[in-house]
Amino acid sequence: MRSPLLRGAALLATATLGLSLSASPASADAANAAAIPPKALVGYLHASFANGSGWVDMADVPDEWDVINLAFAEPTSATSGQLEFELCPASECPGVPDKAEFIAQIRAKQDAGKKVLLSVGGQNGQVSLETPAARDAFVSSASAIIDEYGLDGLDVDFEGHSLFLDTGDTDFRAPTTPVITNLIAALDGLVERYGDDFVLTMAPETFFVQVGHQFYGSGQWGGADPRAGAYLPVIHAMRDDLAMLHVQHYNSGPVMGLDGAYHSMATADFHVAMADMVLAGFAVAGDPERFFPPLRPDQVAIGLPASINAGNGHTPVAQVHTALDCLTQGAGCGGYQPQETYPELRGLMSWSINWDRFNGDEFAREHGAYLR
Repeated sequence: MRSPLLRGAALLATATLGLSLSASPASADAANAAAIPPKALVGYLHASFANGSGWVDMADVPDEWDVINLAFAEPTSATSGQLEFELCPASECPGVPDKAEFIAQIRAKQDAGKKVLLSVGGQNGQVSLETPAARDAFVSSASAIIDEYGLDGLDVDFEGHSLFLDTGDTDFRAPTTPVITNLIAALDGLVERYGDDFVLTMAPETFFVQVGHQFYGSGQWGGADPRAGAYLPVIHAMRDDLAMLHVQHYNSGPVMGLDGAYHSMATADFHVAMADMVLAGFAVAGDPERFFPPLRPDQVAIGLPASINAGNGHTPVAQVHTALDCLTQGAGCGGYQPQETYPELRGLMSWSINWDRFNGDEFAREHGAYLR
């Protein structure tokens, strides 16, 4: 269960929401993850824009994708917390269905056993919940969109400057920075509102997670980037309710692994080292007294670009499978040896379904077959 100190902070932060923040029952810890296949493929569907890859109709999303994240809901301003979600305009996305047909397509996917989530943020959607008013607006507007479209949950894809740590906020177990505590309180509110069936996922970049092993916030003496490791308190606070964490193993600089060596993206070693950090846990900012506990393997997936068009760090299929063999079987490992093997590792996430379609559906076809 999450830290009593952190739960207390969230309770104070959400007093105006009128929501119970009692701890989830132990039996619910794996409920969200159990709603998704043991080996899962997660993909983002460009729902509000085309991004050069073209519109892909929900009805045409290949069956290999188990979780479909609708990209993106964005706030009216960086600090408002008020989310908006509109389908891509026909001028940009020829063939886009009307809202009623889109909702009918979502139902069909859900009837086929798929989970469809609302993804919030993205590269351009900065979301900084600096005030209680923004926190409350986030909860109410996210709920309204989820209810309108009949969605299964929320994906938190905060990037850029959405999350940061104030100077002096040095313990991920008891954060004090408003954009952190308000987000935790907002997610708590959504989980409490929808119950055990609510699917919560997160897609941070490596800088906000694994880099926290070396640097956390502005550091003991200040001056460092306050965003380093800033997702850690959110992940830790929500770990009992988190269905999947799929860190983006792309658009990343070299990152130091648990072996003390730096690893570069687009290689099997990078994926093994980055996944191993959240699967084995690590000392935050090198302090063994502030150890980030491991997540369950069934909560962890690896985030990848679907093709070379989709982002820096595209990894060839064979290298991805080498990484998965190493992590799940201890077979074929290269320079990095994981702390142990994780046969229940959940799977892969990709940006995006659209870019994969643009690339002939290689990601869904090859990785879907591997995971099955």
